Amino acid sequence: MDIKSLFRVKPISKILASPEETGHPVLERNLNVRDLTGFGIAAVIGGGIFSSIGQVLHVGGPGASLLYVFTALVCLLSALCYAQFASTIPVAGSAYTYSYAVFGELIAWIIGWDLLMEYAIGNIAVAISWSDYFTGLWNGLASASFQFPAWLSMDYVSAHKAFDSLATNGITDGANAWINAPQIAGLRIICDLPALFITVAITLAGVCWY
Repeated sequence: MDIKSLFRVKPISKILASPEETGHPVLERNLNVRDLTGFGIAAVIGGGIFSSIGQVLHVGGPGASLLYVFTALVCLLSALCYAQFASTIPVAGSAYTYSYAVFGELIAWIIGWDLLMEYAIGNIAVAISWSDYFTGLWNGLASASFQFPAWLSMDYVSAHKAFDSLATNGITDGANAWINAPQIAGLRIICDLPALFITVAITLAGVCWY
């Protein structure tokens, strides 16, 4: 196999060619300006600011606020780059198409799989973060007899690790989850129910919306 073929680029003129000219099937365009703006903001900002801001400010103190100012500037530059790419190559494909036109087929293939993993896995971190906020609010408002069970608010691996480090860290939410979790055939039932719920709810909302 010719190594150079892995880095062959796709000319912009060919990318912009109509589907009738290339013989590829035509996809119906259903996304409007609002949808694309939402996708763009989500892609540029990401979910890290929502899942990490509490911990960052707790550890870094007031000076950590400058971190978000600098990060906002970087996000702005990223948004401008995407705006330039989208106006130059106004077709579907996002970073896959852009990298195919600039760096070649191999890099585009890697970027394509990166995008799949980003959109398939990235929402998990946001859902877990939302679950932490939700259970914290629930436990803060509810009485002692209606506290949200720890074994329904975290993942199995985290609870197991917390139990293993019991001698070092003492009783934590993770250790409580492992100790108090119900068992079926010796297997502890531990799951992040709020994270699962919000993921399913948003997925169903998106399916019903379109």
